[in-house]
Amino acid sequence: MDFTPIAFLYDFCLMSLLLVAAKIIRAKAQFFQNLYIPSALLAGLIGVIGGKYGFNVLPFSASASQYAGLLIAVLFATMYLGKQEKQSFREMFAQVGDTFLLNTASEVGQFGMTLLIGALVLPILFPQLVSYFAIMMPAGFAGGHGTAAAIGNVLGDAGWEEATTVGQTFATFGLLFGIFGGVLLINFCARRGETQVVKEIKQMPEDFRSGLIDKKNRLSMGDNTVSPMSIDPLTWHLSIVLVAVGVAYLVNSWIVKLVPSISIPIYGLALLAGVLIQKILKTLRLDDYVDRRVISRVGSSATDYLVAFGVATINISVVLKYWQPIVVMCLVGIAYVTLYFFFISRKLFRTYKVERGIYIFGWSTGVMSIAVLLLRIVDPEFESGVLEDSGFAWIFVSLVDIACVTFTPILLVQGFGLAAGIALTLVSICCILLCRKLYKA
Repeated sequence: MDFTPIAFLYDFCLMSLLLVAAKIIRAKAQFFQNLYIPSALLAGLIGVIGGKYGFNVLPFSASASQYAGLLIAVLFATMYLGKQEKQSFREMFAQVGDTFLLNTASEVGQFGMTLLIGALVLPILFPQLVSYFAIMMPAGFAGGHGTAAAIGNVLGDAGWEEATTVGQTFATFGLLFGIFGGVLLINFCARRGETQVVKEIKQMPEDFRSGLIDKKNRLSMGDNTVSPMSIDPLTWHLSIVLVAVGVAYLVNSWIVKLVPSISIPIYGLALLAGVLIQKILKTLRLDDYVDRRVISRVGSSATDYLVAFGVATINISVVLKYWQPIVVMCLVGIAYVTLYFFFISRKLFRTYKVERGIYIFGWSTGVMSIAVLLLRIVDPEFESGVLEDSGFAWIFVSLVDIACVTFTPILLVQGFGLAAGIALTLVSICCILLCRKLYKA
């Protein structure tokens, strides 16, 4: 079916209906409250069950799976808009140094460890497997469906036509484990008193647990910084955010034309565009008329929809296509991200160890929206600064990500898989040791 504006409208109206239904369920069902299940995740799960991979009664368009990627750009465009504090670029990098090093170590280590297993273990367990098979696990787990397709195309050109399908399967498994495994880890840490924003659920206020705020506890969403006679305050703030998103996509189109082999994450560009626009507003002495609380609500709303669409459009059928070596490598991936969370993230981060660790956990199992979802469970208002730090750190991490996606499959095809695995594993270890030395808590 061709994509039309009315199809776009129907998709968002239908997802809005699911969000309302999910909110009612969350408000009334203590089971979901005890698991910290957010309404967006419930809406997405309802979407999976009722969508084309389930009972096929929810008529989402074929483009619905692309909305999560678009909405991430909106979210990251809001990260620095409306901020008033003064901070230099060097200070910002120093602030996110441990986030950069541990994010890098997580991704590079996942690729390196997997290449070593692919070269030394899989040929013994499954001698019939193509030698490229193992790399598709980190392509799906750490990379997500997009990276799985990118690496799959390279390996497809090298003669393995099923690479993309296998990669998409890994990405789907990773995403599902990211959701449910992440919720389990959050509950475990919360009950041990290790989370700093959300504590043990029994100690939480009723309105926090149910998600319905009593009148006496309600706060303002923001101030009217401009007169509705000239422009509605919400329109003013939303317009600023969308300008940043538009600049990000425009710059990305220029980069693609100039250097087709390089792909810069849109959300990283959107964050930079937001920083630039904030600087321009400050130069024009208009920054005081941008309310940070309203901007945050715009980003938070985008989060709800991106999580819901990201989960609702999971292709469940692809999970059933392959199962033997995929199950083995999925177990490897699950063990890696879980052990990394417990023994690296929870030990080396300076502040908000669980919150920062669970963000890496979600990001290491598929898509950024899952990282945001898990973070929002433990930090509903993003008051810890983890999302902002991670977004800024990703500007630097993306360079590492590009190198992994671009060169690792090439080295593998050329027969240097074992050497690449050793090198990447050493880089990961060095990042961890450097973080421990520079940012020891």
